[in-house]
Formats: sequence, C-alpha cells, structure tokens
Amino acid sequence: MTVANSASISASIAGRYAQALFDIVKESGGIDELSSQIADLGATLDDSKDLRDLISSPVYTRQQQQDGIAAIAKKMGLGAPLANTLALMGQNRRLFALPQLLTRLEKLIADERGEVTADVVSAVALNDEQKKRLTATLAEKSGKKVKLNTRVDETLIGGMIVKLGSQMIDSSIKSKLASLQNAMKEVG
Repeated sequence: MTVANSASISASIAGRYAQALFDIVKESGGIDELSSQIADLGATLDDSKDLRDLISSPVYTRQQQQDGIAAIAKKMGLGAPLANTLALMGQNRRLFALPQLLTRLEKLIADERGEVTADVVSAVALNDEQKKRLTATLAEKSGKKVKLNTRVDETLIGGMIVKLGSQMIDSSIKSKLASLQNAMKEVG
C-alpha cells in the first residue's frame, strides 16, 4: 500500500466517523462544546508522544487501545458523543485516523459557522493590530468570518504568505528575489 493510499484511507475512515459525530452533536446543539473538546484533544495529541504511540503503534492490543483512549476521554472530561466515538474507533482498531478525524470535525464546524481559516506565514510575528487588520481584510474579501493560523518563517526575509482556501498570496521578499533571479537567468 502506498503512502498516498494510506492517507486516503485514513481520511475516508475519519470522514465517516466525523460526519456521524457532527450530525449527532448538531442535532443536540452541542457544536460549541464539541469544538472546544476537539481543540483540547488536538493539543493533547500534539503534546503527547505516548498518545500518538497509543493510537498508531501496532504493539498495543485492541483492549489496551480501548482502555487507554477511555481513560484519556474520562480524564479530559470529554462529552459522551466524542468519548463514544473514540471508544468505537478503538474497538474497530481505527484510532490511527484520530488526527484526520479532528481535522475533519474542525472543517465541518467551521463550515457550519460560516468560518474559514487563513494560514499565514510571516517573516516576523504579527502584532495584534496587524492580525486584526489582516483578519478584517480577508473577511471582507471572502465574505466569511476568518480565523488566522499564524506562524513565523524567518527565511522569508520580509513580507508574508497568506493561504485562504484555494487562494495563495505570496508577498514575501524571498519569492520576489527568486522571481528576479529567474528573470535574470532568462536575460543572460
């Protein structure tokens, strides 16, 4: 099995679990609670190598995965719909798709709320005023509420790269220098 097929299968599995969980939570009006819980679970997954090993390592038995994920859900105080979904995923040996489940749930919730996430990479950290102005500009252009996902990449030298949906705006000095270098190669 190729890596692409493996990723596609994980996304497909996660998509089905995410849609079922989202539909249940939407009916009961618990989208805000679910959003908070998946953010917490995502942060825990990022911070805990042990949790990443538990969900992805074939060394753990089905029962160990089930017990482990149940203990984590209880300790984190996850609501029944999410805890039950995680338990079902553990029972079916599908916990490896947990990162894709969280990503898919975030997208479903954002779509429901009319939100879009803009990935912003800048040469220096943006201050609050810059973030506010960028958010307002992107919201005006997209017609949706915009949530910024920012990170710093000093190799850009200056400027930023903004990705909003399928659109990408690269105003970094690094890309402008690369364009200039290509233009000079064509002339010489």
